[in-house]
Amino acid sequence: MSVAVSPAPRSLGRRLLPLQLAVGLQGIILWVSVEKLFMTQIGFDAGSVSVMAAAYAAVVPLLEVPSGILADRWSRNWVMVCASAALIASSLLGGLSTNVALYVIAAMILGVYFALNSGTVDSIVYDVVLEETGSSELYETWIGRVRMVESGAFVASALAGGVLAGWTSARLTYFASVPFVALAIVAFVRFDEPVLHRSAEPVALRSHVALTFRAMTRQPDVRRVMLLAALVALLSQAVFEFGPLWLVALDAPAALFGPYWAALVSTLGIGGYLASKLDLDRRAAVIALAVIAAAASLVLSQTRSLGAVIAAQTALALVLAIIAIHAGRLLHDGVPSTIRAGVSSGVGTLSWMLFLPFSLVFGWFAREHGVQPAGWFLTAAAVLVGLLLVASVARRRREAFSVPAGPPADAFACKELVELVTDYLDGVLPPDRRDEFQTHLAGCDGCVEYLRQIEITVRALHDANLQLGPQPQAFTDSASRFAPTPND
Repeated sequence: MSVAVSPAPRSLGRRLLPLQLAVGLQGIILWVSVEKLFMTQIGFDAGSVSVMAAAYAAVVPLLEVPSGILADRWSRNWVMVCASAALIASSLLGGLSTNVALYVIAAMILGVYFALNSGTVDSIVYDVVLEETGSSELYETWIGRVRMVESGAFVASALAGGVLAGWTSARLTYFASVPFVALAIVAFVRFDEPVLHRSAEPVALRSHVALTFRAMTRQPDVRRVMLLAALVALLSQAVFEFGPLWLVALDAPAALFGPYWAALVSTLGIGGYLASKLDLDRRAAVIALAVIAAAASLVLSQTRSLGAVIAAQTALALVLAIIAIHAGRLLHDGVPSTIRAGVSSGVGTLSWMLFLPFSLVFGWFAREHGVQPAGWFLTAAAVLVGLLLVASVARRRREAFSVPAGPPADAFACKELVELVTDYLDGVLPPDRRDEFQTHLAGCDGCVEYLRQIEITVRALHDANLQLGPQPQAFTDSASRFAPTPND
């Protein structure tokens, strides 16, 4: 099931290093492992915990798509800086909280962090890979490495936070997290942001929003992959939220919860590593993942063995981490960079819309009939994920545009083409530069595909009757000369 991938250029590794560092530092949130302990210390009970969860759940889906559109129109780097600032504010306010009301506000600010963060890092990595290598083939490899760094930070901070809280207090873990997130801001600022999402002609905000929602709702391939990614997120969240209930029902010793949680969190990084090693374009590979996910979830409804339950949950979380990365690639392949973060954030919104009723029904059923029979809900979701995964891989149509990094024989660099594409489409390039542009197109499949993606964007805007005016003649000429039709 392994696939040989050409080695990544050293420039790609150097360019993504600050991003990996920033994500790792951002993941050192020392208070997560002791949050529930701290909440009980300041007066939380089951009822107030549900209020906090509802407030948090209201903020995240409300802001995800708008924040993604902001990242597409403005700067993905600075959206991540704003996300880190929200995490700092939430940590400080959480640490200063002495009552339920203040902590609920801190939780809502944390929701802002998750909304801004949703889909942005994935879009950054995808565009960097396109700019540096000319295709999306190495996306899974590099987003997997980012996820490994993030997972390692989660595991380390969980262990360190527990130790720090034991030595001092749970409150101190909130303040101790702030310097790490502040360093993440520095790393984000130093990161060389990709410019693909800003290379096309700017459009009005209303047009941009309409195009984003049109892509999410009217393109069948995008809808199918979004549903797959949202169901994967739903099932993964269900494992992390409800998985400990199996341990409680089986009277697991308290000492087991720490290693169990570390095992679940580690699957994010291990899944990132395996996603880069598996050929998930092969039907046999995705069928194997679908079968493992269904079998692992089925175990949860059939056994009362503590070891089998932990193994099944870990396997399920691992498979979901792999599928999530591949679903991300399928989604990014299907939309242009100008709306990539917005559409990716839409997955988060959809997953929340699905998870809220799912969690209510699951919780009611588990309370009435026990957590083991409720495992059938996870099995049903896992089967649906498997069917969508196989269907998406079987029917996918690769439309990812490519911008190779290495200059061709004519020395007209692809990155220079990206910078000049707007002038070319407007017909204002000097004749000599226009000739260079067209000569480069004749020998560069990646840049031809890039122009075709812009054509898709412009056509979609025109189809939406947004009155953007006629397409530039240079664009029409280049599209007819080099680009295949969308039905090819």
